[in-house]
Order: sequence, then C-alpha cells, then structure tokens
Amino acid sequence: MVLLKCWNVQCELQVMKKSLERRRSRGSSQKQACGHDGSGLLQFWLNCIRQHPCRKEQRRSVVSLQVYAMSSHCRKSCSTLEIVFIALFVMMTVVALGLVILVVIGIQEDSNSDTKPTDNPSHSYYMIGVGRADCTGPLSDLPLMGYASPDQTAGGIHTRLYSRAFIIVEPESGKRAVFVSSDIGMVSQRLRLEVMQELKNGYGDLYGQDNVVLSGTHTHSGPGGYFQNTLFMVTSKGYFKPSIRAIVNGIVKSIDIAHENMKAGRIFINKGEVENSNMNRSPHSYLNNPQSERNRYKANTDKDIVVLKFVDMDGHGLGTISWFAVHPVSMNNSNHLVSSDNMGYASYLFEQEKNIGCLPGEGSFVAAFASTNLGDVSPNTKGPHCINTGESCENVNSYCPVGGNSMCIAMGPGNDMFESTQIIGQNIYTKAKELYQTASREVSGPVHFAHQWVNMTDVTVELNATHRVKTCKPSLGHSFAAGTIDGVGAFNFTQGSTDGDPFWDEIRDMLVGPPSNETADCQKPKPILFCTGELSKPVPWHPDIVDVQIITIGNLAIVAVPGEFTTMSGRRLREAVKTEFESHGTMGEMDVVVAGLSNVYTHYITTFEEYQVQRYESASTIYGPHTLSAYIQLFRGLARAIAQNSIGNLPKGPEPPFYSEDLLFSLLADNLADSKPVNTSFGDVIKDTMPLYRTGEVVEVTFISANLRNSVESRALQTFLTVERLDNFTSTWSIIHNDASWETRLYWNKKGLAQSNVTVSWYIPQAAKPGTYRIQHFGHYKQRQGSKFIFTPYTATSSVFDILKTQGL
Repeated sequence: MVLLKCWNVQCELQVMKKSLERRRSRGSSQKQACGHDGSGLLQFWLNCIRQHPCRKEQRRSVVSLQVYAMSSHCRKSCSTLEIVFIALFVMMTVVALGLVILVVIGIQEDSNSDTKPTDNPSHSYYMIGVGRADCTGPLSDLPLMGYASPDQTAGGIHTRLYSRAFIIVEPESGKRAVFVSSDIGMVSQRLRLEVMQELKNGYGDLYGQDNVVLSGTHTHSGPGGYFQNTLFMVTSKGYFKPSIRAIVNGIVKSIDIAHENMKAGRIFINKGEVENSNMNRSPHSYLNNPQSERNRYKANTDKDIVVLKFVDMDGHGLGTISWFAVHPVSMNNSNHLVSSDNMGYASYLFEQEKNIGCLPGEGSFVAAFASTNLGDVSPNTKGPHCINTGESCENVNSYCPVGGNSMCIAMGPGNDMFESTQIIGQNIYTKAKELYQTASREVSGPVHFAHQWVNMTDVTVELNATHRVKTCKPSLGHSFAAGTIDGVGAFNFTQGSTDGDPFWDEIRDMLVGPPSNETADCQKPKPILFCTGELSKPVPWHPDIVDVQIITIGNLAIVAVPGEFTTMSGRRLREAVKTEFESHGTMGEMDVVVAGLSNVYTHYITTFEEYQVQRYESASTIYGPHTLSAYIQLFRGLARAIAQNSIGNLPKGPEPPFYSEDLLFSLLADNLADSKPVNTSFGDVIKDTMPLYRTGEVVEVTFISANLRNSVESRALQTFLTVERLDNFTSTWSIIHNDASWETRLYWNKKGLAQSNVTVSWYIPQAAKPGTYRIQHFGHYKQRQGSKFIFTPYTATSSVFDILKTQGL
C-alpha cells in the first residue's frame, strides 16, 4: 500500500495506467512503455521509472517511505533483532531492484534504438532540438482558411493543430537553423513578423529572419483571421486577434521546447515514392509545358517523398520531417470542423507509433509532414466528375453540361472526406515510416542560411543575354473566382478563361475600378478580375515585399518559397538551385527540397507555359507570367552567396510593413454573453448515451454548452473532450482519447444569438477494450460582471456505458 501510495504521488501511477489502456485499445504490437499484458506489477513499475522517471531523490523517497512504514510498525511491536533483519532485507531489496532496473532499461533502450551507432561515427554531428506545441485557435464562429468560402465557418473540432519545430546547430561554429512546420493554411506576413518579434524578445539575435523558416502544411480546415492584407481579411472576415495569438504562441512555444531540449545527434536522409495518393488537378496546364521537359518525368505530379531522420548519438529517435506534394484538401469545403487533414493524420500516426503510451500531442518524438510544390496536386484521386450526372468533367474548363463549373468536383479515394483523409494520410505515413527505418545516408557539414526581402512587383529578370522581362503589380484573373475541382467557386466563372467577361468587368469597375493599361499589359494573357496591386485601402490588398530564403545543413538545401509552386515550377526551381550550388565546387552534390507556403503567402507560382492556359493556378499567379523566372533568379542568387561564402554581401532588401491594428478590420462581432434554457445549467445532458455499445459503433452525446471561443480567449483548456474508461481495480477513470484523437469529433451548434450545444461523437475502434466508459466535455461560459466579462469553467459528463467486443472480431 505504501508503494502504491508513493507511486501515485511521485511517478503518476494513474497516468501510466491510462497510457497502458490507450495502447491496448489501439491494439499496438509494440512493447508497452509502462508494462504490458501479463508482465506483473514489478515490470509495470520498472518501465514507469524509465518512461516517466522519478528523479533520484524521488526514487530514494520510495525506499524511505517503505523503511518509515516498517519502522513505524516495528516501534510498536518488533524486537531490536527483527528491526535489524528488516533493515537488511530492505537494503538487499534496493540493491537487487537497482540492478534489475539497469538491466531492463539497457535492454529496452537497445530495442527502441532507431539507428545503431557506429563505432566511429562521422566527425560531424549536430546539436538537435525538436518541439511540438498546440496552435489550434478558435473553434467556432469564424471562417476556416483555405477555400475562401465565407459560409465555411468553424463549428467544432476533428483534430487539433500543432506547430512542430526543429533546431539544428553546428557545434563548431554555433550557427543554427530553425525549420517550423505548422498545421495552418499558410504562413502570413503578419504571422511571421509577430513570431520574429517574440523570438527577438526572448532570444535576442539568436533566432531571426535569416535562420528561421516558418512553413504551413496548407490544411484548409484551420481558423483564419491572421492576415494583415485586405484581400485575405475580406475572405476571412477580418483580422481576429485570438486566432493569430494562438498560432504565434504555438509556434514560439514549439521553438522554446526545441531550444530547451537540445542534444547531440545525427541526421539521415532518405527518398522514395508514394503511390496512389495524388493527382494533377490541372493536367491541361501541365501539358502546355514542353514535351521534351515532360518526357524527363514519369508522371505529371511528383511522387517523391523526402524524409529526414533525427536521432541522438545512441541512435534513439528524436523526430522526422517529410516533404510530399499533395494538397491537404481531403476535408472538403462542406467541412466545418477544425482539422489537420491528411498531412496532419500522417503526423498523428507517426507520433502515436513513437510516443508509446501517450495521448496525441504528448511525447518527445516529433513528426512533421511539411508542404512542398503542391500547387496543382490534389489528393482526390477519383478525379473530377459532375456530381449531378456522374460523367467525367476532365476538360480544360472543368465544366459540366448541366450545371456548369459548380457541378465539377473531385473526390476520393474514400467514400467520404473522413475516410479519404485517413487513406491518403495512411499512405504517406506508411512510406515515410519505411524510409525512416531504412535511412542510412548521413547528412553532415556546416549550417548556412541566406535571406532577402524583395519587392516582387518590380523584379527585372534576365532570361538570356539579350532578353529581359519584369514582374507585375499583383492581380487575380477571372479563373481565380472559378475555384478548383477541389473547391469550386461561385457564379458562372470557369477555369481556363483568357477573355474575361464584360459583365463582371463592369461590376469590378463600379466597385474598385479598372486595372491600369500598364498592369493589364504586364499580366497578359490573364484577364484581370481584381488588380490588387493598385488597391491600397484600408491597407494594400496584397503584399509587395516578399521573403526569399535558403537554409543548408551539410549537403541538404531547404528552399523556403512564399506560395504554392506547381509540379513543374517546383522541379525547375529545385534543378536551378542544385545546379547553382554544384557549379561552384564548394558544396558537393546537393539534395534540394522546396518548402512550400513559407514566411509569406503570395498564392500560386506556375510556369510561363502553364500561365498561358489561365486555369485557377495561373489566374492566381499574382506577379504575372514571369513570376517563376524571377524566383529562380532570386534563389540562385542566394545559393551562389552561400556557395561562395559571400552571404554578407547580399542586400537585405526593403523590410515589409507591420500595419497598426487600428488599420486592420474585423467583420467578426464579439460573441455575446452565453445563455441557456430556463431551469438548466451549462453542461446538462440533452441527449444521453445508450447503456451498451459494441466496437465499430458510434457513441454520441449532446450537452448544453457555451461558445467554444471562450476557452481559447481565456487560454484555459488543453482539450474540449475526453473519452474515459473505468479502472475497476482503483475505481478511477483513465483518459483514453481527447479532442486530438482521430476517433473523436466535437460538433458545435449555435442556437439563436447566444445559446449553443455540442455533440461529441466517439467512433469506437475495434481494438477498444471491453469495459465501462464515459464521455466528458469541458468549456467556459461567458457572463457580464459589472463592466467586464468573466469566463467560468464548466464540465459536462455523460452517463456511463459499457463496450462489448463485436462478435467475430
């Protein structure tokens, strides 16, 4: 009893038991972190010491409590000789137990090693830090960022969003680089500037514009409201401070965690191909590229996946970054749940595999699945079909005979968006895991970085010795409004439009004015719908100043691009940067990765040839037909500076503006004080669970709730729900799922102006253990108290219910 009591206090016995139950419910074949079936209390205790270590003084307190308990009893009824024997017995027990612990820890650490250390490892190693932090933000009453649909507002949670940070330091010079991949639509200029200011406040010049890359996964199901340019504020109902603060705090915290957990380690790289997980959604644009160029590739999308593996000097896994080209739009524009989509699910699977016994979002191993040249790449592998007739609409205009553009939608590979997300994420994770396990080519060498700000509206590009062209003021074409087969637009706009529409041109002229002749000529053959570069009220509609950045780690170059490069655009950029590096003979053979949606968002970047077709991607190439050529020239300049060790000679460029919040607007009203039906309380059950379920079924419970925004603004919650199992031995509840779990969903439904409820759904996995369960929901309700508002927490609890195994499974 004393031992169990001590363990509850010092080593969190119940947390360990919860972890064990979670791993059992997932049916993991891996050895359990805190004991495994049939291992007994001793093995359970030894593993807990290793995975959730009591410090030395805590372990001593276990022994001291044992001795204290025995001596207290003996002072009453034992002789002196008996006390001596008891003391000797305790001492022998401690020695034997210590030896067993050392043996068990040694064996388990060997079995968990990802890479066996060599007898004479490479002379080069790095100090490596990894970190993960929540950046989910508001879950209700604001638009999701990605589809630009004002009706697609957040109304609950499917999975949490995380920021994942990786710090690599070259020990000899102390030079360091930071790569952050966040589960957000894209990195906005405002977001980057605020993160950089926070880092400067905390670290001085250690982390800054030059050596920190911020990249978004491009999920289309994350909260918006974190932009400072007018166009993006219009499509996400303005600038919403709780949204951007949640992302800033998450990114900075992930870097903090990585910084605080630096350790010596090694990096390995591996490459492979992921099949049946992406397709080109603008094949007619791709076909406009030269055939000789297309013949060099076996597909019209990149199937390649690049995996970085981070281990400590003993070969134990620290984390991984994978780059694979696919849009995270398996969750379509009918979705209202915050979700990390397919790339987030791949991260979820990898981290759950490595962080044994941990809830999602917990554990030290960090797995990022980052964006790359995904501009024209869709996960909806069944392809586009007219949803009213079923016939294919794979044509240059993505047009259906009945219903037009709005009926042409791509789906698959699953039967619904949740299943499609799961299939694509599983495919990517499975290949990444294989490559991680077999990675043997080591990355070694110095760390370098180069960064510039560039005015992308006025870049002169030297195509050859006699021909020069320029970029343009930003503009969006008519096909921008048509959307894509992953998320169609509105009205009668169609993709592939090079003529425009007099009706919409007249509407444009009435609202914002026509484009100048200079910009219209520069952007040809794009028919301009909005000349955003000539609109500056209340602030410029698009950014003019753009970041270009490269970081190198040994022979690996990460090219941080400020938008969505199409397949062929990414290929040309990678090849140009690689050629530039290798032409100087100082860097060796280089691996080049394009990190998409980094540092600032400027829509799409197509090739010059794709631009002529004017489908959605080229209509959204805002700086004109020579945008790609400009970026290639700029990034080659960065690569040259690194290769020639002349980074100090690079001009810094014009700094981007940081607009006062007084100039930023919000169309989102503050949510009112919450109300509830008469004679009820927040958290009351509206529709309860049934008493009995079987694995494979869905548990649902509905509660009276408050606005979910309240909990984000008060920064008080780590989860909005839990699924818990009763431990009959201890009569306590163990958390087996939270709102970051794949198996759970929380739907928020607004009732009138200030009333709402939530429905929690749990999709019972086949591996769920029979037993007694309950579901809880947590939130905060908002009330006025005098001249201010206060937020009060509430807890909602379902009735208990039992789970039985489905017969035959």
